[in-house]
Amino acid sequence: MKRLRSILQHRYLIKIIAIIVLTVSYIYTKFIPKNSVYKSENILIGNVYKIKKNDNKTTIYINALEKLVIYYYDELSNITLGDKIKVTGKLITPSNNTIPTLFNYKNYLYNNNIFHIVKATKIEKIANNTNIIYYLKNKINIRIDKIYKSNEYIKTFILGDSSNIDEITLTSYRKNGISHLFSISGMHISLFAGFILYFLKRISYNNFYNYLIVVLFLLFYAFLIDFTPSVTRSITMYILFAINKLFNLKIKPIDIMLIVLIVLLIINPFNIYNTSFQYSYLISFFLVLYSKKIKKIKNKIYKSIYISIICFFVSFPICICNYFEVNFLSILLNIILIPFVSIIIFPLSLISFFIPKISYILNLFIYILEKTSLFLSKYNFGIVSFSKPSIFLIIVYYFLIILFLYNYKYIFIFFLMLIHKLLIYFDNSFELTTLDVGQGDSILLKYTNNTGNILIDTGGNLMNDYKIVNNKTIPYLKSRGINQIDFLILTHGDFDHMGEAINLVNNFKVEKVIFNCDEYNDLEKELIKVLDKKNINYYSCIKELNIDNNKLYFLQTKEYDNENDNSNVIYTELSGYKFIFMGDASIDTEKEIMSKYNLPDIDVLKVGHHGSKTSSGKEFINEINPKYSIISVGKNNRYGHPNKEVLENLSKSNIYRTDQDGSIMFKIKNNKLKIDTCSP
Repeated sequence: MKRLRSILQHRYLIKIIAIIVLTVSYIYTKFIPKNSVYKSENILIGNVYKIKKNDNKTTIYINALEKLVIYYYDELSNITLGDKIKVTGKLITPSNNTIPTLFNYKNYLYNNNIFHIVKATKIEKIANNTNIIYYLKNKINIRIDKIYKSNEYIKTFILGDSSNIDEITLTSYRKNGISHLFSISGMHISLFAGFILYFLKRISYNNFYNYLIVVLFLLFYAFLIDFTPSVTRSITMYILFAINKLFNLKIKPIDIMLIVLIVLLIINPFNIYNTSFQYSYLISFFLVLYSKKIKKIKNKIYKSIYISIICFFVSFPICICNYFEVNFLSILLNIILIPFVSIIIFPLSLISFFIPKISYILNLFIYILEKTSLFLSKYNFGIVSFSKPSIFLIIVYYFLIILFLYNYKYIFIFFLMLIHKLLIYFDNSFELTTLDVGQGDSILLKYTNNTGNILIDTGGNLMNDYKIVNNKTIPYLKSRGINQIDFLILTHGDFDHMGEAINLVNNFKVEKVIFNCDEYNDLEKELIKVLDKKNINYYSCIKELNIDNNKLYFLQTKEYDNENDNSNVIYTELSGYKFIFMGDASIDTEKEIMSKYNLPDIDVLKVGHHGSKTSSGKEFINEINPKYSIISVGKNNRYGHPNKEVLENLSKSNIYRTDQDGSIMFKIKNNKLKIDTCSP
């Protein structure tokens, strides 16, 4: 023990080892690829370790020769955790994100050692569960499901599973900066451990056995919730602090935190990419780092404020990197809601598990919490968005955060926030981004120095409830530092072009809306009701639009008897490069435009009607002679878009397709055109 104490007193050695482990972890995760053992198998056998159910889909996670994610769209009632199942289906390699800066599901799965998704057509149980841990989890799930309404919170606090909490409510928690209260982490582990230790000390004065029992319980609990990174961090930290205290090793708390990092990265180097681990570890690290300052604060309210300030600033770079926004009011909200959740809701959730009738009291407090969170998130109190920061900017942020928390006089962090917020006003490039919205259109025009932002169409999918605007468009806009759309131009009233328009104006600032030359259809009328309610100006059948001395010309003003031919057709010139956007205009509209205008050679053509054979006639394509052609089209769409004949007509141009290339970005800076894609 003396030798161990002597080794651990070498603080520089611990720091050197931590740096080495961090470096090796980065190299290992980035440059040493992991490979799947599966190739193209369609029958797979494994044990179920997680089940999530949505309205029309069950997601099952199994341990087979490797971990697999199973998607199943039929009724599934007899499968429980730990069961051995045979899955018949198609093995699919996950895709990368097709919109830049957004969440990459393929990387997420890879970091969790999952390489394939299986779309199952048949699932058979071939053996019942024999694992005691899964047996207990099944029993807990069955008991929780019998508890009225609040069962989703009981499941969250006992099993760490928040998937049953309503998505809108979960989003409001995140926007208000309080979502960490609903993931099992250090706070919950400390409450568990403190509660058990409190009773053990009244039974036995032997600290060693008391702590041993607590540690064994925590390890069992970690098994129960699958050793999630934040819980593993919390328990490892608790164990090391307990050992340090019991054996009087006299290791500095900050060194224990470094040892925690070393241990967890040796166990799993991919922990460094886990967002919950980043939150959990960094906040704990900084709380330990400033523990002496915290202890010096005698006033409990001031102490709570200081701790909340530390948590806010430490989590700030992680928030803007993943969600592109933070809520400055979360500093105050956490002071109020951490005690509310930890003293009232969390204990009541545990008690309700054993005494279900208590859940009626729990429901009242949950109702108050949810309504408060939804109200605050609805009006965006305190929420400020920031463009996605670079790694260099994140490092600078943490350097200035350390200075600020050390001494409030060093307020450089606020200057950096301001500069970061205003970066978009110093970007002197034009950008055109065709967003991958599946079988539909949505194109962003960003003008120099944030002088104007135009969104042409929003996309929309009638086949499912997936919200393109909430999950793709708005996050992308925020990640680029864009806070408003100056003009939402709707080429026409088809759902795949404007189906998400109401969703957009309800959730993002839109200044003006422009319709085409035609009577309003039902979808457009519904949007107009919302625009009137929000006092958003709208126009129809305009001929030109001037933004920062750049004109957009609307070429189609004739009224036809169908939506497609009435599409707004837009021509513009940016830094000498010529663009034309065809909406869903057909060959008839193309002929009309050719008869009215002497069109020049076009640099970038947004191909009409997703490459349908009704558009992009040979005569029109030869007339405009596009250098680059963009086809916004869904992968394996039921219409067979793009048509082979259209592709032949466009063969002299460089063709980009959203189904193959993902989102397509044209950037003009210093009169030079650069093209990037975000391939699946």
